[in-house]
Amino acid sequence: MTLRLITICLLLSAFQPLRAQFRLDLEGGLVFGTKYNDIRISGTSGTLIDVSDQLSVKPQVFYRLRAGYTIANRHTISALYAPLTVNYDGLFDQDVNFNNAIYRRNEDVSVNYKFNSYRLTYRYDFVANERWKVGAGLTGKIRDADVRYRNASNDQHFSNVGFVPLVNFYVGYKPGEHWTAILEGDALASKFGRAEDIFAGISYHINPNLGIKLGYRVVEGGADNDQIYNFTWINYASAGLLISF
Repeated sequence: MTLRLITICLLLSAFQPLRAQFRLDLEGGLVFGTKYNDIRISGTSGTLIDVSDQLSVKPQVFYRLRAGYTIANRHTISALYAPLTVNYDGLFDQDVNFNNAIYRRNEDVSVNYKFNSYRLTYRYDFVANERWKVGAGLTGKIRDADVRYRNASNDQHFSNVGFVPLVNFYVGYKPGEHWTAILEGDALASKFGRAEDIFAGISYHINPNLGIKLGYRVVEGGADNDQIYNFTWINYASAGLLISF
């Protein structure tokens, strides 16, 4: 789906005036920890456990790709592909009921936590001058999640695919010709759960068509319903390449 969206953006660029611009944001880095990852499956009968507290997590390399198309310096349409997998291993200090299977305390166990994200965003920049760019918009997100517990006796997983609407925002301040301070993300909360994916950092443009960025990203949120209870906070050390056409 993401490749189709990128192809559409490229085709549209051939028919737009020169004030339109196509951008690629290639981001990668390290998932260096989770502040918490509370999981209970099912949401009514499973055992609630913070896997990041009881198990060890190894730093994980991540990447994400955003393709965007800006028209008249204010209207931006973008598509994001953001895969994510975090792996835990160790010993539970209690018996755990996960998806109607019992994982005994003090037995080696591994947990694979996948949370892939596909997003389509429209943003309008209501401030766009030499120093500041401030905008907001809407994001449609499809989450592709899967949680898997494995030990010598059991191998169970729970998958969940769904649509989530989010509010998109962007704040950029450019103190000089090459540098920009950035705060951007997608976020929304409701009675069913919440989701935040926020980046704070800086970028340096080597020339008008090529730049790099460095910063910190946090993904936080989750859902609470009859099928699943899961809330997590994931920390990223992030670097990226910014390409404009």
